[in-house]
Amino acid sequence: MAKVEQSNAKFDDDEIDLGALALRLWAGKVLIGVCTVIAGIIGLIVALGTPPTYNAIALLQLEEKSGQLALPESLTGLAANDPRSVTEIEIITSRMVLGQAAADAQVDWRASPRTLPLPLNALANIGIPVPEVLGLDAFARPEDRLRLDLLEVPQDWLGETIVLTVEEGNSFRLTLPDDSELSGIADTTVMVPERGFALRVGDLAAAPGREFEITHLSENAVIRDLRARLSVAERGRQSGILELRLTGRDLESTERVLDAITQAYLNQNVSRSAAEAESSLVFVESQIPAAETKIRDAERALNDYRQQQQAIDLGFEGQSLLTQISSLEDQLQQLNNEEATLANRYTPNHPEYQQLINSRQRLEDRLERLRDEVANLPTTQREVLNLTRDFELAQSVYVELLNRAQELRVLRASTIGNVRIVDSANADDRPIAPRRSLILALSLVLGFFGGVGVVLVQNFLRRGIQSAEEITSLGIPVFATVNLNLKTQKQNKRKTNLPILALTDPTDLTIEGFRSLRTSLHFAMLDADKKVVTLTSASPDSGKSFTSINLGVVAAQAGQSVCVVDADMRRGHLRRYFDLPKSHPGLADYLSGQANLDDIIVKSSTSGLSFISTGKYPPNPSELLMRPKFEDLITELDKRFDLSIIDTPPVLAVTDPLIVGKATGATIAIVRFDFTTAHQIEVMQSQLLQAGGRLSGAILNCFDPRRVKAGSAYGYSYRYDYRQDETEA
Repeated sequence: MAKVEQSNAKFDDDEIDLGALALRLWAGKVLIGVCTVIAGIIGLIVALGTPPTYNAIALLQLEEKSGQLALPESLTGLAANDPRSVTEIEIITSRMVLGQAAADAQVDWRASPRTLPLPLNALANIGIPVPEVLGLDAFARPEDRLRLDLLEVPQDWLGETIVLTVEEGNSFRLTLPDDSELSGIADTTVMVPERGFALRVGDLAAAPGREFEITHLSENAVIRDLRARLSVAERGRQSGILELRLTGRDLESTERVLDAITQAYLNQNVSRSAAEAESSLVFVESQIPAAETKIRDAERALNDYRQQQQAIDLGFEGQSLLTQISSLEDQLQQLNNEEATLANRYTPNHPEYQQLINSRQRLEDRLERLRDEVANLPTTQREVLNLTRDFELAQSVYVELLNRAQELRVLRASTIGNVRIVDSANADDRPIAPRRSLILALSLVLGFFGGVGVVLVQNFLRRGIQSAEEITSLGIPVFATVNLNLKTQKQNKRKTNLPILALTDPTDLTIEGFRSLRTSLHFAMLDADKKVVTLTSASPDSGKSFTSINLGVVAAQAGQSVCVVDADMRRGHLRRYFDLPKSHPGLADYLSGQANLDDIIVKSSTSGLSFISTGKYPPNPSELLMRPKFEDLITELDKRFDLSIIDTPPVLAVTDPLIVGKATGATIAIVRFDFTTAHQIEVMQSQLLQAGGRLSGAILNCFDPRRVKAGSAYGYSYRYDYRQDETEA
């Protein structure tokens, strides 16, 4: 059973308490709101200050190529992309196409103005004028423009920045990469011939003092930039329609560059389509002279033989054989061409392939029989027939070459490629970026969740005391729990006189906590040797002074004679509750021997309540407290009053409360809810024990039920500054 209970307890500890988490976030709502607002402002500045980006779109159609290998219909759907489309996309983004487009559109020149810092640029973009002060006159305004008509730089200046500064009268000054300077005027070429530099500004509209950065990019840099800005994709699946998108900061330039890319791609496609015709034409034209020579040789041989043998005609039989042989040879040539086509599609065992082989065999057999008949002819007729056949064959080849050459010339001249521009480049005048509403929404969301993260991290890194039970678990009894009073907390931040809550609002729930403390303290002090209580804390801003004065008032209202002593001789301010000047003698004056006890005790308007201020801040408060006169003071206060309350500095800041605690009857720690940590209490308790004192108990102050187990937005530090407040004279 014990193991089961331990397991359940562990499970309960590991559970996420959504209610507590919601309370943590609600407690940090101000911080979350601040983070959200700051992120929203940053997002708005980014949205307004970022230059617009435009998107140009062009469409290309890839027409079908003849001779393309067809896939079975059942396998067509398995192809994720048309291989031809993938190939053409790679060609479009190749160096060949983009390099030619860059040269045609002259995108290797960059003339960009110096832009204002982001917040100021946002103001300028919404029409708010930016003052020409603090060097801001060098930054461009939305209406400024510059157009280059010519730019040539030496090789070692590629990628380097040339600064153009606008001057009066449409003139300008150039600062070159070698730090030399040149002057020029718009529409006039500025040259340095020995360096190979030339520049001409075609249009310049900017106020004097504006600066532009001019750069001549290398071909590789331009191609990298175009590839980064260009996207090519096929519309639909196997549609053959390619969509080209190019982004850019300038609307007209983006359209012009995309047009150059599509035109460069179209030109290379046409050139590629005409390449076969060109290569074939070169080959055919190279064969024509040889064919012409063969005709002349064959004709000369035939004529010479006829004259020699006095043979004029072949006769009917010879002419018939010649015609048949020529016809069979033509048919065999056609079958050879068909065989080359079938060999790419079928194996020799295919029926169509076998049919072609059989047909060719029959023709060859017939041709062989005809040649045998020719061999039986008389010698003269046989020789005339052979020579005539050679002449006609040479003539046929020559005519065919001439016809083919003419066809190739026409094909080369009329080639348009297999790509068609469906839509030329067109850019929408509405920019695609920045998307201001989206940026603002995302920044608000990120700011909100960032604030949530900060609150949760704060709670994770530091979690103060949440309940009296946590203090009790450290072995320290809790005398009372005092609720938070927001009105008094705001009043304590003022430098004027402070009201006492026990007098101004005696029915407040906070005062009920002090009454409970008065009762607990009464019983706790029954066995004490002195009716003097030291109030201290681990760190500043725990509420010691507020507790001291209100506890003194409620104790006096119960009929006790009470004295409240401000022993914080570095920055004590209890005198402000009694409207005493800083020059009034107090504890420091008494301990230094400059005043006696009766001079420093001040009776308040509350019956039974007296007060001793710090007096003038001394340079050595710890040394004064270590004098025997302080113990004499404690003894005298114990005789005169039913209860004495000594307000001291924090233990973790100075040693004063350790000295005071040894001389008094009890030392009580003020623990601020969700501010003081358990570790601080343990260190404070350890230091008191080492000094010979002890911690009698604690008061849980500023308890806020709404923030139980909720993260606190308060900051804290061990630093405790005792500089004199110069505003208090």
